[in-house]
Amino acid sequence: MTQRGTLGVAVIGAGRMGADHVRRIDEVISGARVSAVVDLDPERAKRLADGIDGCTAYTDPAAAMAAEDVDAVLIASPGPAHEAALLTAFEHDLPVLCEKPLTPDAASALRVMEAEQKRGHRLVQVGFMRRYDAEYRKLKALLDSGQLGRPLMLHNRHRNAASPSGFTTAMLINDSVVHEMDVTRWLLDQEITAVTVLRPTPSENAPEGLSDPQLVLFETDGGAIVDVEINVNCGFGYQVKAEAVCERGTARIGEEQSLVTDMAGRWGGTIAQDFVERFAGAYDRQVQAWVDATRRGEVTGPSVWDGYATAAVCEAGVRAQSEGGRVEVELIERPAFYR
Repeated sequence: MTQRGTLGVAVIGAGRMGADHVRRIDEVISGARVSAVVDLDPERAKRLADGIDGCTAYTDPAAAMAAEDVDAVLIASPGPAHEAALLTAFEHDLPVLCEKPLTPDAASALRVMEAEQKRGHRLVQVGFMRRYDAEYRKLKALLDSGQLGRPLMLHNRHRNAASPSGFTTAMLINDSVVHEMDVTRWLLDQEITAVTVLRPTPSENAPEGLSDPQLVLFETDGGAIVDVEINVNCGFGYQVKAEAVCERGTARIGEEQSLVTDMAGRWGGTIAQDFVERFAGAYDRQVQAWVDATRRGEVTGPSVWDGYATAAVCEAGVRAQSEGGRVEVELIERPAFYR
């Protein structure tokens, strides 16, 4: 198969994630260059673009995608802006790496799914970066091997040192637990069918009005039970851990034992302080895999179906938060296009 030359990428969104992706494409990965930076704030877009030879700043995503030096699009703008950007990319038949969420709700994700199918081929890889984390990939390979037997339960811990200003109770599901939703579906190769949310008395570390921490339970169509401790104000750092309990054994990741020191009467290591630090390698591998596949004329990784499925589970999770009890996930039948 013929491989394209250096890929010209338009990065849409110049905030924290967008800026990090601009740096990653410019300094870390191979086979691509940043040819355009797009942001509603012209000064922010210009600051990023000015640091890269041949890069142009835009405020309009459509104008950037129409440029001759743009071969692919990386969307890192806020979720509500994703649908319009994706549909514009489809009009130009441009491959897209779209940061999660694909769109903020299942209805808009379905519209994107229908539009992609009309193109007749996949264009989108959704940015669920945990699938590219070295430890998660080892766990996936072990489960797929069958060595441990059928997975029965999956225990997850997802902790942040502190929640950002304006973080809401619904965002615990939509912005945090969404990652466990995707890795559950991926690790187990099963769909989530129901969600239950249990809420202890909020931590004194949680801002007023934020119900934190929570315990989120998933049921799957393969009969597995999954729990997620989500705690976004734990106070000490950023932790992501998982343990699969199977018929013939268990497997754990996230134990943070890469470097342990003994000194001054103490032993221990360090804890990452945010997701950018913890998953730096995963982000690098994700973008490199997307660039490599795009240059081969392929689209791999999490699909629009995965983005839609997690949006549907998120909606069930937010309902479970507000209504209490068990809420079933409303999911359409998976189209053959995404099988």
